Amino acid sequence: MIPRIGTGYDVHAMAENRDMIICGVKLPHEMGLAGHSDADVGIHALCDAIYGALAEGDIGRHFPPSETEWKDMDSARFLRHAAERIKARGGKLANADITIICERPKITPHAPAMRQRLADLLGVSIDLISVKATTSERLGFTGRGEGIAAQAAVIVLVPEG
Repeated sequence: MIPRIGTGYDVHAMAENRDMIICGVKLPHEMGLAGHSDADVGIHALCDAIYGALAEGDIGRHFPPSETEWKDMDSARFLRHAAERIKARGGKLANADITIICERPKITPHAPAMRQRLADLLGVSIDLISVKATTSERLGFTGRGEGIAAQAAVIVLVPEG
């Protein structure tokens, strides 16, 4: 097996009358995130990292936002698909590291539940999943509370050749 590294990045604007769902966990917050699906910024970045490690494009290639089928879709569906792509290649996830970038809501109290949800969706041990957060020191769109960003890095082991 050889290691393949992938990275992902996603951003969504804040929106009224939407749930705040990050890494598969609904968080208490007065606003949610705007997007075609449920706008789960953490899962979207993680999917892009996995697809990148497999050299299979990005989440938009697999689930185009132009298709109504994905409107308001639970992003768990996308992550299960990414996990299926790893298995189809005879591979396995070695680890995943996700960073959520926002001032609010506070992520750290919810990180254990997020790690567990992602591990469950990927069918791996929670020990392989890291979820952490940082702020942008009140700079830029995340600092002003206009949106939330996420970045992810993964190592996927695939058969050589």
